[in-house]
Amino acid sequence: MVNSRSVILKETKFIFVWEITLSLPMQALFYILGEWDYTVLLGNTLSGVVAVLNFFLMGIAVRKAIGEKENDARKVITASRLIRLLMILILLVIGVTIPAFHFWAMIPPLLFPRIAIAFRPLFDKKKT
Repeated sequence: MVNSRSVILKETKFIFVWEITLSLPMQALFYILGEWDYTVLLGNTLSGVVAVLNFFLMGIAVRKAIGEKENDARKVITASRLIRLLMILILLVIGVTIPAFHFWAMIPPLLFPRIAIAFRPLFDKKKT
């Protein structure tokens, strides 16, 4: 049987690597456009950390929900989703109100996990 903790950590590391991999070209794009400064780096970093944390917390919620009855599992997943969305909303409010974070550099890293998940099947080819 597969240890669910190790699976969550493995998948979170995969998302983390993709966050960094996709953040580098985004930083370069800001630089090429002449818009790069430390706020771009800070906004990207804060948003990337929140995106990875969001994925990790989702994995923990799913692991917890698996052992529950259907109705209780639904409550666990719903509560997790609400808490994670609130976390992202707080991030965006911070990005708008504190000038140390470049708002537009905070948006793409929130989408990077979806890109990583879309490409995941390419890395899951079974060895024969």
